[in-house]
Amino acid sequence: MSILIDENSRVVVQGLTGREGQFHALRNRAYGTNVVAGTRPGKGGDNVEGIPIFDTITDAVSETKADVALTFVPPSFAKEAVLEAAFGGCKLIVCITEGIPAKDEAEMYDILKKETDSLLLGPNCPGLISPGKANVGIMPHEITLPGNIGVVSRSGTLTYQAVHELTKLNIGQSTCIGIGGDPVPGMSFIDVIEKFEKDDDTNGIVMIGEIGGTAEEEAAEYIKKNISKPVVSYIAGVTAPPGKKMGHAGAIVSGNKGTAKVKIQELTSAGATVVKTPTEIGEAMKEAISG
Repeated sequence: MSILIDENSRVVVQGLTGREGQFHALRNRAYGTNVVAGTRPGKGGDNVEGIPIFDTITDAVSETKADVALTFVPPSFAKEAVLEAAFGGCKLIVCITEGIPAKDEAEMYDILKKETDSLLLGPNCPGLISPGKANVGIMPHEITLPGNIGVVSRSGTLTYQAVHELTKLNIGQSTCIGIGGDPVPGMSFIDVIEKFEKDDDTNGIVMIGEIGGTAEEEAAEYIKKNISKPVVSYIAGVTAPPGKKMGHAGAIVSGNKGTAKVKIQELTSAGATVVKTPTEIGEAMKEAISG
């Protein structure tokens, strides 16, 4: 099994006619993902290498039964696009777009929670891949291997490294997910870890965090009370000085809140194995699942 996406997922790409959207949609399709439609207002009836374009998500879902939206639209249009996907019938929306105004993110998140059943991954994330089944986003599938370890990360680049370290040791992955590092993300660590715990074919979890915010501390508390599977974690930003803002909008330390030290302490207390460098992730997981 896998979580969120599999070989039966049907993907509609918002912004398919743009350079980024087209490149990654075609790459995902070549991997085996069912990319069944794209949208671009005013371009309905056109196609991109055989993928039909529709004016609206509603039209695309009606004609193709798409259930996952992959969003490549400019920041100023992202809120509208995500909400259109949710109200149009997509149960999962993967928003790659970065630079969305925080006000738009907050409003978007609030509406999704209150008025829809749709799940939002991102914004400002690399998406997700269930190796051997489907790739929805911009993750490099070449480094993945089908298997039983779930990976979740705030950092796209560190997601890739974690996967690479596992694959080097022939440890495959069930699903690899980048949740993004914006202040108002859609799915959280807890949302993803909960699904990994319930997935019969996920035997271990890798969680990559970073300084700033309290998402990792909240995840640690959840892990302590609810997770039976081994968890290996890495926290980026150990050497960052207080108040230092890192690459993500959500990665800023204020006082004692959000420091790497606190996050590491909380995760260790919860029973997770916390490694000092990402290169240790593979060996740590190998030991965790063999024990």
